[in-house]
Amino acid sequence: MDRRTFLGVSIISLILLLVLLWSSNSQKKNAKAKAQYEQTINSAKAAEDSIQFVDEATVVVSASQDSLSPLFTAMNGTESTVFLDNGLVRIGISSKGAAPCFAQLSGYNDQQGNNVVLFGQNEISLNFKIDGKNQNIQSRNLYFEAIENGQNSVTMRLNTNGYGYLDFNYTLLPESYMLNLDIMATGMDNFFSSDLNTLAVDWIQNLRQQEKGFEFEQRYTTLTYKRADKVKAKVMNVAPATSKSRRASSKTIEEQLDWVAYKNQFFSCIMIASDTYSGGTQLSGVSYLKGQGYMKKLMAKTHAAFDPDGSTPTQFQFYFGPNDYKILKQNSKLAHGDQKVRLNRVIDLGWPVVREFNRFLIIPLFNLLSKWNLNMGIVILLMTLIVKMLVFPAQVKSYMSSAKMRALKPYVDEVAAKYPKPEDAMKKQQETMAVYSKYGVSPMGGCLPSLIQMPVWMAFFFFVPNAIELRQQSFLWATDLTGFDDIISWSNNIPLIGNHLSIFCILFCVTNIINTIYSMQQQQMNPGQEDTMKMMRWMMYLMPVIFFFTFNNYSSGLCYYYFISGLVGIITMIWLRRSTDDKAILAKLEADYEASRNDPAKRKTGGNSMMARLEALQKEQERLQKQQQQRNK
Repeated sequence: MDRRTFLGVSIISLILLLVLLWSSNSQKKNAKAKAQYEQTINSAKAAEDSIQFVDEATVVVSASQDSLSPLFTAMNGTESTVFLDNGLVRIGISSKGAAPCFAQLSGYNDQQGNNVVLFGQNEISLNFKIDGKNQNIQSRNLYFEAIENGQNSVTMRLNTNGYGYLDFNYTLLPESYMLNLDIMATGMDNFFSSDLNTLAVDWIQNLRQQEKGFEFEQRYTTLTYKRADKVKAKVMNVAPATSKSRRASSKTIEEQLDWVAYKNQFFSCIMIASDTYSGGTQLSGVSYLKGQGYMKKLMAKTHAAFDPDGSTPTQFQFYFGPNDYKILKQNSKLAHGDQKVRLNRVIDLGWPVVREFNRFLIIPLFNLLSKWNLNMGIVILLMTLIVKMLVFPAQVKSYMSSAKMRALKPYVDEVAAKYPKPEDAMKKQQETMAVYSKYGVSPMGGCLPSLIQMPVWMAFFFFVPNAIELRQQSFLWATDLTGFDDIISWSNNIPLIGNHLSIFCILFCVTNIINTIYSMQQQQMNPGQEDTMKMMRWMMYLMPVIFFFTFNNYSSGLCYYYFISGLVGIITMIWLRRSTDDKAILAKLEADYEASRNDPAKRKTGGNSMMARLEALQKEQERLQKQQQQRNK
């Protein structure tokens, strides 16, 4: 690799480093923190941090008038739970509030080996507020009666004193993770105003810690939403908690929304509005500290259409299930309405170009190999080898470009000896470019093919931490490929490292160092490049150290992929170096030059064309520089 190639690789490495730093610190960004909790964090007991509410002002009814209140009979009762179960998910509907109070998934285990529970009692609140003429309905404070209870459906009815009734009809769809909710009023014309057309929705939930690595899971625990007029989902950043306080991050979305999602790393609770949520949705959230059993508390306040006559029900749908790309796409087809909800967008597969690599290359390839019932570590290995074969032509082109420049080094050294003075740097550069142009070699040829491999590198960075198929899958010493491997661990935290060493992370960094050493040994410096190369060496040696501190808490599957990818890269470089001869390359360049000397058409193609443009640009710069010097005189 020549100096320009190293410069290109260094720039790419710097970009990757900035991406990693942005990813690891994304939780610290909060441009509009509107409130700050001043209380100190209490001890890590889940019961001590249950959902708390502040009810909005309602019409006060005196004790003598209680019996005359339309909602008098619904103000007191005994809470009970009705369960719906379709074999995939078990959902509990509470009679108090007529809202989901429990969700458990079959086929997915928590860290103790039990079925994953997304939320339980006192971990979720779903309140529907409907304004009445004299009294407002706050569903979470009222008791409903369960009627028409079927195996996968139930109607929760709110009775009034002579003002009709309000039904919440729940249906758990078979072979899916979708729960339908229809809200319909019957005979409540005198309770509601004729101009009423919306109801308010308040959703608060504590998201449980489901995975081993707290910091890594919290990074992927997000409040995500999808605007009705957009394809891509967006994430609201939630400020991290400190040892003394928690900041409430908040945001108001003026556009209409298709859905709001409370997403863990591998599981989501999504609330979908069939007719979209109206503008002005308020989102907020706070983060928990490690050891409290929760990742974040997320809150949403929004509005949806409501028909007080009861002729048109207000329809919602809930997705309580895994963040599996295929499952989310299948369940998206069950959504009401004409809008394309695209639930799979809750999974962050990266920026547009990187996302397309994941959608059309990485995910299909992973699904194909997964059908063979291989260990997931072997699947990642095969994926790495296949992807390396796909980018191999670009790697060969990059290497051969560097090899050609290395072969031309004697001619470049002659130019450097011809212009030893600093003031002749422009002439030296011009003649150097002329040498490259003469033999049809482009200094950029070693950089551009390397850029092709960057989207693949980044695609795995986003894919592996989101691949639920890797969850709790062991390989070698790693017990969970989606979490860090920690067979080397200790009790106390060490700054920047934590309480463990990830072996796959160490191997990944070691391959980077070996790759750097080998590349530096192959480098032949031109005269006057000593200072530049020293800086490049320090940068290239520093990158693996930075990677270690960054990736030690990352997914072991991701570190394993980068280790295998780096190892294959080293083997490929060794093979290419031993299979090429600089003298033979120079002889071929000389032969090609002699063959094209009398053919101007050939000299205008490929690297010659680029070099000619660069040479012309340098001549123009030199002309402008001379003009400026004459003006100064």
